[in-house]
Amino acid sequence: MSRLHWVAAAAVASIGLATSASAAPPERIGAVLNSNGVFHIQVCPIGGAGVARCHAHVVTDMGGSPLLNRFRTSSRGAPAGYGPTDLRSAYNVIGNGSGATIAIVDAYGYPNAESDLAVYRSQFGLGTCSTNNGCFGKYNEFGAKSGYPQANVGWEQETALDLDMASAMCPACKIILVEANSASYADLAAAENTAAALGAHVISNSYGGGESGSQSFAGAYNHPGVAITVSTGDSGYGTAFPATAPTVTAVGGTSLYRASNARGWTEQAWSGGGSGCSVVYAKPAWQTDPLCTMRMEADVSAVADPYTGVAVYGPASSRLSAWMVFGGTSVAAPLVGGIYANNGGPVTVTETIGAANVAVPIPYTDAAALNDVTQGSNGSCGGTYFCGAGAGYDGPTGLGTPKGTAAF
Repeated sequence: MSRLHWVAAAAVASIGLATSASAAPPERIGAVLNSNGVFHIQVCPIGGAGVARCHAHVVTDMGGSPLLNRFRTSSRGAPAGYGPTDLRSAYNVIGNGSGATIAIVDAYGYPNAESDLAVYRSQFGLGTCSTNNGCFGKYNEFGAKSGYPQANVGWEQETALDLDMASAMCPACKIILVEANSASYADLAAAENTAAALGAHVISNSYGGGESGSQSFAGAYNHPGVAITVSTGDSGYGTAFPATAPTVTAVGGTSLYRASNARGWTEQAWSGGGSGCSVVYAKPAWQTDPLCTMRMEADVSAVADPYTGVAVYGPASSRLSAWMVFGGTSVAAPLVGGIYANNGGPVTVTETIGAANVAVPIPYTDAAALNDVTQGSNGSCGGTYFCGAGAGYDGPTGLGTPKGTAAF
């Protein structure tokens, strides 16, 4: 493909005009991934044991440099990538929210979080969310509004994505950002507990790592009545913690296309989204898929493919903020978190299963209020639903994608 043709293809995908197609799995070109001619990179490095990596991907040129400040028209219209109007249309989210509080938990510091968020919200008419009006608050992992951790550009980009997606789905929500000192499970768990203690109704987490040794930190992701969303991964079929914790809503990824149907959109499983059967966590009573005897991920899903990516304003470097296009299940987790917060409901209801009353995540009680995703896969798993989308529940897309707020 010539550079001219690649630029045209990337521009079409980024402004949300891509049509439904059979998406090929991403292929590695060194450190750069290629999704249907749109190049992208993981913004966070892979961690070791007990260390998480964020699941954001930024759209780049062929050499892996982020593409900055692209707009839908030459007269500087809306930034490239799906914006709030697109996403709210795709997922039939109508209201501005209940005024609930959504927390974003990420690693490392982000000095310009509030000012960058202000640019995004101003561009899309979402209203002011600042420290001054009480809408925005930033804390360290211990709950203090000082002593923030050192900055890290990749995690700053992740955080910008999270803040923007939460705002897109719930403009009237209060937002608190809790910055963990590092990407270690211990620091992220401390930040998670702090977010709950600060009164968050929803906590969004767009990171993950290996399940081994994670049991010591699983309790941090169990706060009854608080909706905790977690991205399932960005490297294809395979499980990740904390998405496999049975107390969270594990959010997988889709490719989202405009379509000439009643909904106006169509989706298929994104090849990069995570899914699978846990080897650590027991199967909850409310999960009834037949082949996995342990906790299965995902539960639900939303857009994640960089080819159909979203507009984000955030750090392009340690000195420059700009408009960029992002994908990864890091898009999906705060998007679903924002819908939970928009709805204002609790994460669970009590339902009788067998002889016991158990707390059931809301999506499992109202799967009809979700868009069933039946096409696409994220890897090879012997032809099972573990990695292949199909009618009803499947690993990559769970029960489906939001169709309004009723399932949340």
